[in-house]
Amino acid sequence: MKGFLDDANYSVGLLDEGTNLGNVIDNYVYEHTLTGKNAFFVGDLGKIVKKHSQWQNIVAQIKPFYTVKCNSAPAVLEILAALGTGFACSSKTEMALVQELGVSPENIIYISPCKQVSQIKYAAKIGVNIMTCDNEVELKKIARNHPNAKVLLHIATEDNIGGEEGNMKFGTTLKNCRHLLECAKELDVQIIGVKFHVSSACKESQVYVHALSDARCVFDMAGEFGFTMNMLDIGGGFTGTEFQLEEVNHVISPLLDVYFPEGSGIKIISEPGSYYVSSAFTLAVNIIAKKVVENDKFSSGEKTGSDEPTFMYYMNDGVYGSFASKLSEDLNTIPEVHKKYKEDEPLFTSSLWGPSCDELDQIVESCLLPELNVGDWLIFDNMGADSLHEPSAFNDFQRPAIYYMMSFSDWYEMQDAGITSDTMMKNFFFVPSCIQLSQEDSFSSEA
Repeated sequence: MKGFLDDANYSVGLLDEGTNLGNVIDNYVYEHTLTGKNAFFVGDLGKIVKKHSQWQNIVAQIKPFYTVKCNSAPAVLEILAALGTGFACSSKTEMALVQELGVSPENIIYISPCKQVSQIKYAAKIGVNIMTCDNEVELKKIARNHPNAKVLLHIATEDNIGGEEGNMKFGTTLKNCRHLLECAKELDVQIIGVKFHVSSACKESQVYVHALSDARCVFDMAGEFGFTMNMLDIGGGFTGTEFQLEEVNHVISPLLDVYFPEGSGIKIISEPGSYYVSSAFTLAVNIIAKKVVENDKFSSGEKTGSDEPTFMYYMNDGVYGSFASKLSEDLNTIPEVHKKYKEDEPLFTSSLWGPSCDELDQIVESCLLPELNVGDWLIFDNMGADSLHEPSAFNDFQRPAIYYMMSFSDWYEMQDAGITSDTMMKNFFFVPSCIQLSQEDSFSSEA
């Protein structure tokens, strides 16, 4: 059942009724405790199927183009290709990965805001024509290197104009769009639509109101220059919850009916990434070192106001590995102790660190945990987004193994959707009854 990022020869354990994710994690915690205690992922591919069904039920009028950089594990890409999604790629490597799955170029868009010339030429070579652009320099690069390019003008939204500094980098102003359209006309570059992106950190779904209004303005502006516009990309920013998706749909659906009505010939697409994969992956890490901190101070030097000890725990994975996104955003998961402990067991202020002993390698600054020992395991859920990368050369720790699973009910749901094992995934092998409960309540894998 092992599978690595660069190894497409993975397999998936089909789980019998009564066997669940917790059983699978228990099984591999036991196995890894015996064999080396390396960190590992468990991927529940059925959750990706459910997310797609949820998308189809709520926003069926919008075609998803999965953001490949979010999680490029072969199993993820193959299952999404089988489900019929498009793909939003940021690099040559990502375009090649998707192309190898037999995805047609029309279902691939090149979304990097800063494109290398060699990669623009590669997109042209394989027939990936749709790409995004937000400035004149990029437009000129595209004009010189991709004669068949079809460009989406990337416009900024209210949540990243004067908002978070990290979100101000990309997207042009409405005012500058006329200039870009003029340039495109002179350069003979085809402008076919508009893209905008609302950050998942944005709590105001009303931002979509202004973004769609601005998009309509650009469409009208482009018409003045003789461009035929036929695509609107509303970006990503979907958290994965059904409530948020329904909330966004409640806001945008009537506006789409007014600005981009059905029958107008305008295709509506989006770029969900973490929406599909975040909840599908769980990471198990092992405690490799432990430090008791001075009673009256915590690691930051702040007073704890307590005489109880505080603990620093070092894990065998960190920001130079699976927690890389922690360098730029808050951790979207709460650590869970794998071992059983009593309800009345005392909890202590604790911090969690990666293995590098670098000051940036802090995963959780402060949390309450029972006292742990070296060799204990912590479980982090919602780890499917921006975590399955090559580990940094900063340390020599092994990248985590990935174990895939799916319930029979999810497999049947895929079949009901018209996806069969014959047409779905060339490297997808099913292992029936992969986890079995023994009389001693321990688990064994047949894979």
